[in-house]
Amino acid sequence: MKRKLAFALALVLLVGCMFVGCGKASPSTTPDADTSDVSSARKVLRVAMECAYAPYNWTQSSDANGAVLIKDSNSYAYGYDVMMAKKIAEALDMDLEIYKQDWDSLVPAVMAGTVDCVIAGQSITSDRLQSVDFSEPYYYASIVTLVRADSKFSNAASVADLSGATCTSQLNTVWYDTCLPQIPDAKIQPAQESAGNAIVAVSAGRVDLMVTDEPTALAACAANPDLKMLNFSGTDGDFNVSEEEINIGISLQKGNDELKDAINGVLSTMTVDDYTAMMQEAIKVQPLSEVE
Repeated sequence: MKRKLAFALALVLLVGCMFVGCGKASPSTTPDADTSDVSSARKVLRVAMECAYAPYNWTQSSDANGAVLIKDSNSYAYGYDVMMAKKIAEALDMDLEIYKQDWDSLVPAVMAGTVDCVIAGQSITSDRLQSVDFSEPYYYASIVTLVRADSKFSNAASVADLSGATCTSQLNTVWYDTCLPQIPDAKIQPAQESAGNAIVAVSAGRVDLMVTDEPTALAACAANPDLKMLNFSGTDGDFNVSEEEINIGISLQKGNDELKDAINGVLSTMTVDDYTAMMQEAIKVQPLSEVE
């Protein structure tokens, strides 16, 4: 009986020691390894853009010139916005992911947090500021008019000279909402889903003109010599727009001050000459297919 009792006590002690041993070993091994993995992982900057708005951004089939693979796609994105996204990600020591989104879904994506920011040639407007925050401007774009070189409006020197024109521009932009109504007796057609579609409408003669920003018009003219850019900037006959409507910024989720401050820190190291050189490079290497 004493033997059996001693054996039972020994068994209880053995099992107890095993549980105590397990309780001590687990936190000191696996969690440490997990913590090490998390701390060594690089953060990712998720950036959304249309990938269809040359020279700001476009889609191409290879990584030529440093293009970045579009998330969940076999295609690549490049252009001024991608150059800027790469510069920011590198400066912040982050990996970069590019997400292709329709123009109207860009702001909702930031609001929902499915992307960290939008770098897509967005104007910093009061309407958008109600939904998202913006970085400091990363480009300043004059508003211009794009016509066919053989158009009866090709020698226009003011908005007034565009009187009676059939016109369009991109959906939900200052060009369509604010500028086109300033043209006297304008025959405003339905807005186009992208700047590229509006350019095609002008090129094909379906409309007399579109209003856009200078980089977009320069890129279109570089790809299609049949097009001509009219720039009324600095004259009394220019479009009436506010500063906010020509300042291009990076939109972020409201309250994401950490990322906004970090991005602004990168932008503060750049000059107007830096922005101009990047845009000229983007126009130079843009694929012609974007505006054909």
